[in-house]
Amino acid sequence: MTVSEQKKQLRAQVRAAERSLSREERAQSDRLIVTHVLSLPEYQAARSLFCFVGTSREIDTTAILQDALRRGTILCVPLCTSPGKMELRRIQDLEQLRPGAYGILEPVPNTTRLDLSCVELSIIPCISCDHLGHRLGQGGGYYDRLFSAGADRCVLLCREALVRIPIPCEAHDVVFPMVITETGVYRPGQTGDSRSTL
Repeated sequence: MTVSEQKKQLRAQVRAAERSLSREERAQSDRLIVTHVLSLPEYQAARSLFCFVGTSREIDTTAILQDALRRGTILCVPLCTSPGKMELRRIQDLEQLRPGAYGILEPVPNTTRLDLSCVELSIIPCISCDHLGHRLGQGGGYYDRLFSAGADRCVLLCREALVRIPIPCEAHDVVFPMVITETGVYRPGQTGDSRSTL
């Protein structure tokens, strides 16, 4: 079986596990993960932030987006421009989000485009990951392309129930330096226990 086939199989397994989670389990998971993000020193220090807008199947990032805007942080979210490609667009109000590609809330077209080099911290979604920062995405390659030059200032969010070991990897797959689940913050590569519960 090729790595691509392994990923496809794992996506199906994780999506089935995700569908089995109750509304209460999702809500509790969202609250704990968001609490970890908002308590993160890197988040509190960031003057600019990239954050995905969670779908009904992903972590609900609304509280993060609202907090960043309230703090005066420069906030940008993804805009899909073509298959496998997306741009970073600055928003100053959640009212600037509208359903776009795949029904995902995206910024309206007249928002300002920003370069990733201007962003101090990025918050990334996944279907699954491991605690070492290996990510399983939807398969479109959007985030791997965007962060191919380096993901040293990124946080990967995942529900603990959807963490899988190992995640099949290919040469082009980006490894992320920080993973947050309900149980805490994992920083792969640190000596000793890489997890902190803040």
